Amino acid sequence: MSGVSYGTPKSDEPPLLPIGQLLPGSAEPVERADAARNRALLLDAAQQLVREHGVDGLTMDALAKRAGVGKGTVFRRFGNRTGLMLALLDHSEQKFQASFMFGPAPLGPAAEPVDRLIAFGRTRLLDIEVEGDLHRAAEQGDARFGGGPYGLHKAHVQLLLQAAGVRGSLPLIADSLLATLTAALVTHQIDALGFTRDQIGDNWEWLVRRVVSPAAQVE
Repeated sequence: MSGVSYGTPKSDEPPLLPIGQLLPGSAEPVERADAARNRALLLDAAQQLVREHGVDGLTMDALAKRAGVGKGTVFRRFGNRTGLMLALLDHSEQKFQASFMFGPAPLGPAAEPVDRLIAFGRTRLLDIEVEGDLHRAAEQGDARFGGGPYGLHKAHVQLLLQAAGVRGSLPLIADSLLATLTAALVTHQIDALGFTRDQIGDNWEWLVRRVVSPAAQVE
């Protein structure tokens, strides 16, 4: 067992961190449980469309057809395609967070730290491959390093490195590992350099195993 767990969520929705930032003085709107479920079903359908046909294949019409609802329902829920894309990015991020904090092995708490680190990278690469443009937009600006999803990812990676017995400056090591998972770099490796997601994932595993190897811990 990894010994690294975030505990069990106290409600159906764990306290996950959104990509976007609320405006000062504003509050997160409260959504009825049934409305939240319907929204999640629409976004699950949107994620499937992107993974099958790419970002260009996600239109309001296509989503309405896939979800079996009227196009007006989709427009009322998301406003326009930009609103849908931003909602999808948040939805994808929060599903990822829920998976590594509370989900099954190898990404979740039941697996060993090294296996969880490897699964963390491979899962992130899948999201970036199919939603790369959205992730690149979310990575703009230095403020993202101060908290939010990046801060949670970094804290998680640090905990797993510590549980795996890694020595050294864990914050710096975590930053170095996460730097290889930025959307800008990954999409360049796929689109410009011709590497596949599996090849990049294999390289992530190679890197993780060397960081946690006994030889790397010699001072």
